[in-house]
Amino acid sequence: MTVAPEDLGILLRELAPRVLGALLRRYDAFDTCEDAVQEALVAAVKQWPVDGTPEDPRAWLVTVASRRVVDHVRSEQARRRREEVAAVRDGPEALLAPPPDETGPGDRDDTLTLLFLCCHPTLTEASRIALTLRAVGGLGTAEIARAFLVPEATMGPRISRAKQRIRAAGSSFRMPEGEEYAERLGAVLHVLYLIFNEGYTASSGPDLRRDDLTSEAIRLTRAVHHALPDDGEVAGLLALMLMTDARRQARVDADGGLIPLAEQDRSHWDTEAIEEGVALVTDAMRRSALGPYQLQAAIAALHVEAPRAEDTDWKQIRTLYGILGRIAPNPMVTLNHAVAVAMTDGPHAGLELLDGLDTDARMAGHHRLYAVRAHLLELSGDNSRAYDTYLAAARRTTSLPEQRYLLDRADRLRTGTATFDRAGRDTEDSAAADVALGDLRRVPRLSEEATRGDVTFHRDDLS
Repeated sequence: MTVAPEDLGILLRELAPRVLGALLRRYDAFDTCEDAVQEALVAAVKQWPVDGTPEDPRAWLVTVASRRVVDHVRSEQARRRREEVAAVRDGPEALLAPPPDETGPGDRDDTLTLLFLCCHPTLTEASRIALTLRAVGGLGTAEIARAFLVPEATMGPRISRAKQRIRAAGSSFRMPEGEEYAERLGAVLHVLYLIFNEGYTASSGPDLRRDDLTSEAIRLTRAVHHALPDDGEVAGLLALMLMTDARRQARVDADGGLIPLAEQDRSHWDTEAIEEGVALVTDAMRRSALGPYQLQAAIAALHVEAPRAEDTDWKQIRTLYGILGRIAPNPMVTLNHAVAVAMTDGPHAGLELLDGLDTDARMAGHHRLYAVRAHLLELSGDNSRAYDTYLAAARRTTSLPEQRYLLDRADRLRTGTATFDRAGRDTEDSAAADVALGDLRRVPRLSEEATRGDVTFHRDDLS
């Protein structure tokens, strides 16, 4: 087969977790197998452009990486027993690349099993994310360190400790069963959700989004959906990502500034991604038990299917948030529900819902609560309090595009340039769904604080 040079990196990234999974299934030594895969990838980068891409690239990588593992095993006395067990189990033919028409040792896709291993319950949420990006996503240590806002010298040992913790727990490379399977699948989806969120709206820094993270999250979620096509929540999560990412190009202006949902040029939205997402969530809700990801995807569908911002079906969105609040209550759902209520019953009704969040330790003082309250105060005509609250929100966010947007909102109130339509609602009445709220798609900040071993994020911590 022939692979263009510009596509080689994409191919290797797709193959890396499958090759690693094949080695872990055989040798069950995370560090050794990962090192061997990296060496095989380096060899491919050097040899394939010169010698041509093998007919079966995955089998080639598995063979090369397996030889690296065996070399390492033979060099250490403590690993000889593992080598003997592997040799008895697989036979010497396991190290030979199969002919093109035969199934090779790497043809089984172990990506899902690898994801389950990276989301081991002994790990913190931050460690799960880092290990998933490293082992399954193929990101380098330096790339992950940048996402976590820590030095590479800090991230490397952190990833190593995560692998050591898995090994100390006595985990083997297998799919969990029963209740453990359901719990671990929930953790896998949650990690993918968090990775996507950080890419969709970066928690800090000069850029609004991290396209590398959103693309990686979608790719990995597709792999899970391929392995579990009948799981409604997997389909719901993929649909949510697709419909959210479909707005990518319309969310920023030429200077990288944030464009709120109501002002976006909808002709720039990715209609193919929207159609795929709508089809996925429609099918999932028709044939499987309703879950939080499906509900969020249904809400996203109502936003992206509206031809214009003023055509948004806020009544239906309010109903869906009410259901979501009952089956998966958390303060971010309440925050979004308050906006939907304000759009249907008036801003004062929405403000009343926000009052209960002031005493919620997970939300009190958070910039999104201030931003939503400022928006609703503005809708109610209380421009003085809205101005002060926008400033308070701007002081609390670490995202520069969000900060500039909130300061601009405050400045427009100060100068009297904010405009309202005949119904008395701000002409940017959907901005809260895209900026102040993030459409429920925000993540814990991947900062130094977030990556300490004693910090664990839960679904109701999403922000």
